[in-house]
Parts: sequence; structure tokens; C-alpha cells
Amino acid sequence: MYDIPMGKVTEDFVHCWNMAGMHLQIQAGEPLRWLKAHPHPPFLEHLSFLLGNQFFFIQVEDVDHHLEIPGALGGLLSIANGCEGHACVMPMRKTLGEWAPVEKGWGLLDAQSRRPVNPPDLISDDPIEMTAWELQDFAVQIVREKIEKDGHTLISWQSNPNVDPSIWFNGTDGHEWVVVRAVKYPGKTANQPENLQGIRESCELYSRGSIGNFASVLFTSLQDPFDALAEQNGNIAPLYRGDGIDVQYDGLQRLTFS
Repeated sequence: MYDIPMGKVTEDFVHCWNMAGMHLQIQAGEPLRWLKAHPHPPFLEHLSFLLGNQFFFIQVEDVDHHLEIPGALGGLLSIANGCEGHACVMPMRKTLGEWAPVEKGWGLLDAQSRRPVNPPDLISDDPIEMTAWELQDFAVQIVREKIEKDGHTLISWQSNPNVDPSIWFNGTDGHEWVVVRAVKYPGKTANQPENLQGIRESCELYSRGSIGNFASVLFTSLQDPFDALAEQNGNIAPLYRGDGIDVQYDGLQRLTFS
């Protein structure tokens, strides 16, 4: 377990972030499938979306270096690599009080080569199997949507499968945290991590007396043959990006510690 820097968010950064997102949406010409579309910490990326079968993870930049920007290049590269996506930066400039992209078209540059990126050019028809990061992100989305549906307020969330907890929220009795795990069929329930006590101790530093929960989310391809001997013979349909997936989630499991 390790920490993700939360970072500070200024009003001017939110303005810049908002204009960057609006520009991307205009370029797409149709509603984007956003992954991260909120200016709240923690920050691995500032914005991310799926276009066709490709993920794009973006950090905005202030070319004049006046804006306080949360996050770091290392975080951006880690999530892009984990999801087999594209790490991009979006140089922005503030002119007469308004933020706008510096580059033409989508306004994106490859985060490492600094070459222009045009997302539609990178879409292919190749089937891409979902990565552990993608499944974790999907699982966290399922769990947090249920938390909100139950009337609770989210504090923060992140989808790095190597970082715990995944979610913080305001529960009925105070702050609560959730360790989320995704599991693929023919598995039935995800295993709880062995270091739960260490996770709890870390969470206590943030909020003493906070309540811990575990959430297991099961994913199955709609194309799965449901072979009774699948675990032995490997006759299991892969989970491909963009294909139909069945989700099973039975709610939070309250953790108890001696």
C-alpha cells in the first residue's frame, strides 16, 4: 500500500480544467465516455476518456507557469501504462482572463515525445482485453454509484489496484472507507487483502474511528459459455474492452478488527 498525493485545487485550476474538458468534448462532436470528469483529488490524471477502443489520460499544463497544477507526470504515466492507454498533456494559456488550448485540433501532445496526438487516428478494430486497472476502475464506479444511491456523500475515490482504500465517503456514523476488489468469472468472490490491518492503521491517521468496508465486484463476459469445467480447461470468454459484461455486486461488507 502507498499513498497518492492529493494535491491542492485552486479556483483558477478548476476554470482551466473546465475549459480543457469543454474543448475535448467539442472536438469529439458527440458525447465522450468520460472516465475522470471531475476536478477533485487524488490526481493521477486531470481528465480521461474512452474513444473507440482507446483510453486517453490527460494532464493540463500552463505554458506560462503561473498556475498551481496538482499531480505529476509519474502518476499520469502509471495509470496510462496500467490501462494500456495514451498519456497526454494539454498545454493551456490564459489570455484576457480565459483559458484555451495552445495546440491545434484536440490540443493534445504525447506526454513523453511531445508530438501532437489526434485520438481518432489511434482507434482500431483490434479486440483489446481489459486490464486489471480497467476492471478496478469499473468496480470502483459500481461501488460508488451504489453508495450515492444509498444517500451517502462521496469524499474521494481512486482506481489504482495497488492502492488502498479505493473510496472514502460520509456514512451514517461518520467517515467510512472501502477496499474494492474486482474478480473475473469463474471466480465468485474476490479475496480480501492480507494487509487489512495496515490499511486500517493508515486510514486511522486520516480519520480516527473511521469505519472500514470491503466490496467484491464480479465481472463475466456476456459471451461466456459457462462451462462447468472452466476452471480446469480454461474455457472462459475474455473480457474485451467495449463488449457486453455482466456485473454482480452484493453491497458493502463491514470489516471488523480485534
